[in-house]
Amino acid sequence: MLAEDGITGFTTRKVAQRAQTSTAAVYELFGDKGGLVREVFLEGFRLLRRNLDQLESSDDPLADLVRVVAAFRLFVRDNPVLAEVMFSRPFSDFAPGPPQVAAFAPLVERVRRCLAAGLLAGDEADIAHVLVALLHGLATQESNGWLGTTQTSVDRRWALAVRATFDGLRTDRVGT
Repeated sequence: MLAEDGITGFTTRKVAQRAQTSTAAVYELFGDKGGLVREVFLEGFRLLRRNLDQLESSDDPLADLVRVVAAFRLFVRDNPVLAEVMFSRPFSDFAPGPPQVAAFAPLVERVRRCLAAGLLAGDEADIAHVLVALLHGLATQESNGWLGTTQTSVDRRWALAVRATFDGLRTDRVGT
């Protein structure tokens, strides 16, 4: 429904109609619209986690981390309105709080592997937070059409940002 009707079309009444139930039943299940939005928010993170969990690991920890970046980008591109619910505050009656940390466990695990292999240096939580912020920012820019006018320019800017971040986190660069 979010994908079809957007944020403004997401009402308790419309959800009840689509579910072929009453508005009262929706309120009984979720408490209020904020509870309904919270469940959508949480389901988005569960879906993201399932997508990231499907990624295979290889002998190249950095390549595996790059695959997480690509999977995150694809998730946001395929689910722009859901991503807006997950990473923004589109509903006044719902304050989402921080992203659900468990969804990013595959990213943290790959950061940890890069640290263990000596490919990156720093604190794994700090690196994970920086990567999530970077990815969210890039994905938002891409979704809004602000990252470029051609797919080539958008892809180039994604690659530049990710490469620059990884270069800045290399063991021989951290602290300089």
